[in-house]
Amino acid sequence: MRKTLHQFVPVLYVFAGLACVSAPTERFSAGDVHETVLDNGLKVIVKIDTRAPIVVSQVWYKVGGSYEATGKTGISHVLEHMMFKGTDQLEANEFSKVIAANGGQENAFTGRDYTAYFQKLEKSRLAISFRLEADRMRNLRMTEEEFRKEVEVVKEERRLRTEDRPEALVYEQFMATAFRSSNYRNPVIGWPEDLDNLELSDLEAWYDSFYAPNNATVVVVGDVEPDAVFELATRYFGPIPRRDVTPVAASPEPKQQGPRRVSVQKPAKVPYLLMGFHVPSLGAENAAWEPYALEVLAYVLDGGKSARLPTSLVRRQRVASSVGVSYDAVSRLPTLFIISANPANGKTTEEVKTALLDEIERLQSEKVREKELEKVKAQIVAGNVFERDSSFYQAMKIGELETVGLDWRLENELVERLKSVTAEQVQAVARKYLDPDAMTIGVLEPTSLTGWSG
Repeated sequence: MRKTLHQFVPVLYVFAGLACVSAPTERFSAGDVHETVLDNGLKVIVKIDTRAPIVVSQVWYKVGGSYEATGKTGISHVLEHMMFKGTDQLEANEFSKVIAANGGQENAFTGRDYTAYFQKLEKSRLAISFRLEADRMRNLRMTEEEFRKEVEVVKEERRLRTEDRPEALVYEQFMATAFRSSNYRNPVIGWPEDLDNLELSDLEAWYDSFYAPNNATVVVVGDVEPDAVFELATRYFGPIPRRDVTPVAASPEPKQQGPRRVSVQKPAKVPYLLMGFHVPSLGAENAAWEPYALEVLAYVLDGGKSARLPTSLVRRQRVASSVGVSYDAVSRLPTLFIISANPANGKTTEEVKTALLDEIERLQSEKVREKELEKVKAQIVAGNVFERDSSFYQAMKIGELETVGLDWRLENELVERLKSVTAEQVQAVARKYLDPDAMTIGVLEPTSLTGWSG
């Protein structure tokens, strides 16, 4: 399935006693979206959505798996866990208890390019979210005991999500093969050996290096008044001093000189195939329209049951039981255009690969017909409208764009830019990037399930 462009205690009474030492330095408004930047560098973005009396609040930090050095993979994710383990004011896990006591929901997630924390609350409770997030942005308390517990939790998470899932294990090895220099080669959850060797002092240094207001964006979507949100942000986040944040240089990925292949043998019921091609992201130089054409190309191949790959490989040729395409243009670094498939019963991964390459050759030699292109664009528009029904997803798109180094205003332009893609552009990116001589193949080769408990 396509991945669009786009994973207690009594109620806390909030007091207004903090000094407002950092006032907004600038403000910008565009329709229902409003932005300000505090003196300490914290960016606050508010989007008004009055359909329900709720508010979604997210804090995004510019740090994730792609920031990590060799030997320290997984540190961003472990720190995400530790952010719930107490501050000078709160005991371990009390953060979650306070949010629950106020009728809210909360969680966090770590990606390749960011770490984010979020709450969903009744709109009058936004101050509670800000007070708690500001507290742990500055006053996180980490103990050796809690650190050791959480490392074991992450190890178990890794076992369940990767090591006991053959397709996930193939994907991990596939990424490590496709990328030689880029840190996208490393799993966000970390390599097992790095988790074993992680020390509390590593987390403390990571926290001090990246958890600063000038390295964060606060996104609020809901039934709120922007000025009131800015005042709350100034009250709670304003006193936090900015820190020196050293930019992490991205290692340029060398041009792939030939096809690469990795095979994983694990107990499994069916084989699995991955095909990956190096492609630019939205932030790439000299690729202004290419990411949009690649997104449309992904929809042409896998934009629903009537798209090319399900129609040809699954229903007509019956060579595959499932097929999918993944492309994430909102990335800090150049990324991959990935095609995945499970062979149908009695078919092999080589047969599926041949059928996929035939479909790619067809894209390269024949322009997509206008009727098909218009259908794809209608799907893109419909998907965007559906996504806007979710306050959480609206905040996600804003936060992700900002945190990977783009601009939230791009969110308002995405659909129009996708609609402007031509058949010639789709053909051009297929020819330029879907090169069989520069692709990476990942294959799951099932072994016997006998004695396997996964």
